[in-house]
Amino acid sequence: MARIEAQAPSPSTPTEALLRYSLVDSPLGAILLTGGPAGLSGLHFADHDHAPTVGAGWVRDDLPLQPVAQQLGEYFAGTRLTFEVALDLRGTPFQLLVWQALLGIGPGTTRTYAQVAHEVGRPGSARAVGAAVGRNPVSLVVPCHRVVGSDGTLVGYGWGLDRKRWLLQHEGAPLGRS
Repeated sequence: MARIEAQAPSPSTPTEALLRYSLVDSPLGAILLTGGPAGLSGLHFADHDHAPTVGAGWVRDDLPLQPVAQQLGEYFAGTRLTFEVALDLRGTPFQLLVWQALLGIGPGTTRTYAQVAHEVGRPGSARAVGAAVGRNPVSLVVPCHRVVGSDGTLVGYGWGLDRKRWLLQHEGAPLGRS
């Protein structure tokens, strides 16, 4: 299983690791992977408004990201539901804590934002958890799609509720109202 190590927030200038990328096809659209020898640092649907834009200075380097691409293929084929990849994530201590908690939400299950807040020792911080979940740079691998509203509704997914619904159905999670 992936493990998140405590790291300082990244500077606003992209690091060399963020400049290496690969593209992977999926049933939900093209996925842009970023990372390098230290691990996966980004996983974004390429058509998403907030996805990084490949530009000058970026280097397509599929080799270090091949294990992620292979596991994504297995995930979408239905033969894998969890990921075993090195992660190179930067965030605040609270974001890292929340992202680590998301790794504990198993396939086919969901948690509410309030439940995650309780799990990280910050009951009453559901909104702060929601903000941290929304900043997750490696969705799918760190499964933020498994977090739902307090009444079980599908809410707050940056890639769109249709994709969230698809992912949860793919994993066999019971769906509440949406």
